Amino acid sequence: MTDSQTTTSSAHCGLRRSVRVRFTGSDGLNLWASRHGEDTAPPVLLLHGGGQTRHAWSDTAIALADAGYCAFSLDARGHGESDWSREGDYSARALAADLSAVIRSLPARPVIVGASMGGLTALLTLGEDASLDCEALVLVDVAPRLEPRGVRRIIEFMRHHQDGFETLEQVRDAITAYNPRRPPSKDLSGLRKNLRQHSNGRFYWHWDPAFLNHANAPTKAGSMFDRARLELAARQLDVPVLLIRGYYSDVLSDRGATELLTLIPEARYVVLEQAGHMVAGDRNSVFTEAVLQFLKERPAATEPESCRTAATEQHHETPLS
Repeated sequence: MTDSQTTTSSAHCGLRRSVRVRFTGSDGLNLWASRHGEDTAPPVLLLHGGGQTRHAWSDTAIALADAGYCAFSLDARGHGESDWSREGDYSARALAADLSAVIRSLPARPVIVGASMGGLTALLTLGEDASLDCEALVLVDVAPRLEPRGVRRIIEFMRHHQDGFETLEQVRDAITAYNPRRPPSKDLSGLRKNLRQHSNGRFYWHWDPAFLNHANAPTKAGSMFDRARLELAARQLDVPVLLIRGYYSDVLSDRGATELLTLIPEARYVVLEQAGHMVAGDRNSVFTEAVLQFLKERPAATEPESCRTAATEQHHETPLS
């Protein structure tokens, strides 16, 4: 792990300095991250979803740093500033190997927060490798059982815009059409972090198009993340787990969440109202509050007072049927 550059991020709480950090992935790929907070503080590793970049976690990372944590938001291989795989390998195996390498290079046992693809990667990696020592795992709108229709909608959105956009306004409108519950961004400059501008002037998503060769709708077998393999990994987890689902999510249903809780009976389960699959982006302050409350009280089994008005929380002591 190498610190290479200090930048300044803005948020409602003022200005926060971040450090650009390089990790080395399993195939020698450079994996870039932003670090918020002191490097001596307890680490939290933030893993984004497919087609996103580490900047999806900016507000959460700042809030975690303000709460006394050292937040690393990581660009997955082929995403953001991280290297593209020369072989076009964006398989679950490759993603898990990258995560294992990053965890082992951290100075202390991390908490891992993973959304969508990032959550599946963390679930698989920690469940299959007991030697990886982590403090806790937060799964964001993801479980072994996903809804094929919702996953297909994400993939279709990604495939539909491979030819890029002429303007940032077109990017904003495409995002609004996909997620109409989130108000359109007024500051278009923020979109630039998720885009690459080619010499032809067009804007393209900041990820390797070869990623789509692996991205597919979940089935019992043959998908990017095999359901049976994920279920086995979930049974073998030995860390405190929080599952957060967006109430309007079309990717993770309550049935899928309930099935995960049968595999991990001690897990906590929070449903955030007025949020879809992009939970952290839809309700960032409430999402971050739920994460911080979980980190504060783990492994206690009591319901956090501050989550009761903002979220619907369930804690299951025994498996559900």
